[in-house]
Amino acid sequence: MAKHNLLGAGGEALAAKWLEDKGFTLLHLNWRHSYYEVDIIASMENVLHFIEVKTRRNKKFGEPEESVDKKKIINLMKAGEEFQYQYPQWKRVQYDVLSISIQSGNAADYFFIEDVYL
Repeated sequence: MAKHNLLGAGGEALAAKWLEDKGFTLLHLNWRHSYYEVDIIASMENVLHFIEVKTRRNKKFGEPEESVDKKKIINLMKAGEEFQYQYPQWKRVQYDVLSISIQSGNAADYFFIEDVYL
């Protein structure tokens, strides 16, 4: 597996643990439909959260959340629409970004951006 794929998988595992520690119930990891993917689908207080996770080791290319562009948000929303079609019981939905910075020798730094929209 490529180094960046290992970082992404590790970041998603850290994200899952962090979200559970914050009180989220994890429903799906890496949920796919067609060519769309949602890193984490979780719930909290009757709200369904579609969460995009971005992880970086350094800031050479900026903060992790800066790589979540308009196209990625649109794809996240399309995946969310399909999920809601398959599971219509969810009435309250939110799209979020969880940014994780992993600096060598330091604890991971988490930045949770809630209710992202275009």
